[in-house]
Amino acid sequence: MTPDAVHTGTFLFTDVEGSTRLWQEYPEGMSVALAAHDDLLRQAITRHNGRVFKTMGDAFFAVFSHATDAVRAAFAAQCDLRAQDWHEVGALRVRMALHAGEAEHRGDDYFGSALNRCARLLAAGHGGQALLSRAVEELVRYSLVDGLSVRDLGSHQLKDLARPEHVFQLAHPSL
Repeated sequence: MTPDAVHTGTFLFTDVEGSTRLWQEYPEGMSVALAAHDDLLRQAITRHNGRVFKTMGDAFFAVFSHATDAVRAAFAAQCDLRAQDWHEVGALRVRMALHAGEAEHRGDDYFGSALNRCARLLAAGHGGQALLSRAVEELVRYSLVDGLSVRDLGSHQLKDLARPEHVFQLAHPSL
């Protein structure tokens, strides 16, 4: 099967840190919290010109045509998540990763090494972080506004990837 098209975009992956434990401790509370989480993420992504192409449990996978939109969506989502009252669950700490590259677009999904790299970057993060690959940092370096900046975290060998990734963290006084 050949791909419908090759698409170059910026991918945003998210995941709730410790969700398995939270589901075990607060099954009813997590049901309510995850519905709010899903709404907040969808709104932040669509408000910044992104498209959710897949969800899996509490994980979101979105694509953007412009890296600056993806970074703004990640920042908005982190701010919205921090401001939300999660009641009995306490806090939902969401890790995020952004990587730009080419991917095969088949049907409503994307495949390829750009997504693998984004997934490995996500796995390296912790709740409350938004990590950027070197590719994204280079695209947004001179266009960050509203007090956004990036913190250089150095080069890291991510699991199963042949070459190390230079990792950056999205930074802002409210984060």
